[in-house]
Amino acid sequence: MTLAGTLEAAEAAAPVESLDVVARLLREHLGAVSVSFLITDFTGSSVVRLGAAGSIDTDEPARRIKLRGTLYDDVIRTQRPGVEDKGDGTPVRIVAPVTNRGDAIGLLELFLPAAPDAVAMREISGTAHVLAYLVIANRSYTDVYQWGRRTTPLSLAAEIQHRLLPASLACEAAQFAVAGALEPADHVGGDTFDYVIDRDTVQLSVTDAMGHDVEAALLATLAVGALRRARRAGGDLAEQARQADQAMREHGRKGYVTGQLLRISLIDGKTEFVNAGHPWPLRMRDGKVQEITPLVDTPFGFLASPASRAYRVQSLDLRPGDRLVMLTDGMLERNAGSLDLSDLIVRTRPLHPREAARTLIAAIVDANDGHLQDDATVMCLDWQGTNHSERDAATGADLMDASRPSRTAPKTAPKS
Repeated sequence: MTLAGTLEAAEAAAPVESLDVVARLLREHLGAVSVSFLITDFTGSSVVRLGAAGSIDTDEPARRIKLRGTLYDDVIRTQRPGVEDKGDGTPVRIVAPVTNRGDAIGLLELFLPAAPDAVAMREISGTAHVLAYLVIANRSYTDVYQWGRRTTPLSLAAEIQHRLLPASLACEAAQFAVAGALEPADHVGGDTFDYVIDRDTVQLSVTDAMGHDVEAALLATLAVGALRRARRAGGDLAEQARQADQAMREHGRKGYVTGQLLRISLIDGKTEFVNAGHPWPLRMRDGKVQEITPLVDTPFGFLASPASRAYRVQSLDLRPGDRLVMLTDGMLERNAGSLDLSDLIVRTRPLHPREAARTLIAAIVDANDGHLQDDATVMCLDWQGTNHSERDAATGADLMDASRPSRTAPKTAPKS
C-alpha cells in the first residue's frame, strides 16, 4: 500500500465510501478478516462504528460504544496502537489511533489471522494517520461524520452552537498544544471557544452569551462572527474586541457576551490578553495552580458609557511548561462546590490537553448529576516555548528536546 495509491483509490470513491475503500485495501494487503473505522463523539466519551469491510463477531452491535474501560479508551488516551491476542486461535484485534495534530478523530480497528510483525504495525499506524486526513478532506461533503459525533440529537440552539466551534477541537504544534471542550446545558447557554494558528501567532478566544437557547446561540453567532472577521482582517486584540462590542450594540438587541481573547507570539512568546467581563483563567506552573487576575473590562455589548468601553490589551506571564486553563462560569456551577477544580487541574497535568479538558468537563457534569444549568466550557493550552520548532508527526513529540516529558496519557486516567 502506497500513500499515492491509497489517496487515489479513496478519492475515486464517493466521500461517504472513502473509508470503505481504505478498509478494502487493508483486507487485501494484510489479509484482515475485518476492518472498520470508529469516530469519536463531541464529548470524547464514546465512539460509533462507521462502515466496515467484512464481518466478524466483535460483541459490539452497530451502535454507540462507551469508551470508559475499553481498549479504545486506552488507545485514544495514549495515542499508541493496541493489540489484543487471546491466544486461542481467534483473530488478533488491532486498534490504532486516527489522529491529526492532536485532534483524536477516531480509531482504525482490524482483525488479523495472526499477530502482526513490526513492519505490519508500522503500516497500520501509517494508514490510520492517512485515514485522519481522508476524514478531514471528506467531512465537508457529507453529514455522516457529523452524525457519528452526536451522542444525542441536537436542539436548534445546540446545532447553531456547534457550528461556531473550530472544525478540530484540538491542535498540536511544536510550541504548544491546545484543546477545547464544551458541554451544553439542558437549555443551551451560548458558550463558544475558538483558536487559530497563523505564521507568527496562535490566538484563542472563549465567549459566553447571555440568556439561553436560540437567543443565546444567535448572540454567540454575532460575537464569534465579529471576532473572526476582525481577526482575519489582521486586527489586533483591541480591534477584535472593539468590533465584537460594536456588533453586539448594533445587532444584539441589548444582549451582551462576556469573553477572553488571548494572543501568543510564536517568535518571542509575548502574550497579550483581553478580558471582557469573563471569569479569570487558571495557570498551572511548577505543580501549583494560580488564578490570573488581570483587569476586567465590560462585556461586549454591555450598556456602559463610551469612556468605559475601551478594551485594554494586557500582558500575561506565560512561560515554557505552563498550562493555561480558560473557562466559562458554567465550570464554576454552585452545585459543583464539592469539586476542587485546582486540584483536578493538578491531577490531570500528565494528560494531553485534549484529555485534560474532557476530564474537567466530565467532572463538572458528574458533580451536577448530568444536568447543567449553564454551559460548561474549557480551553486547555500547554505552552512549550519558542525554542521548540519541530515535532514528530506520528507522536507529537518535540524533536529538539528528547528529555521533555511525553504528552501522552498514563495508563490510568485520574479519577474525577
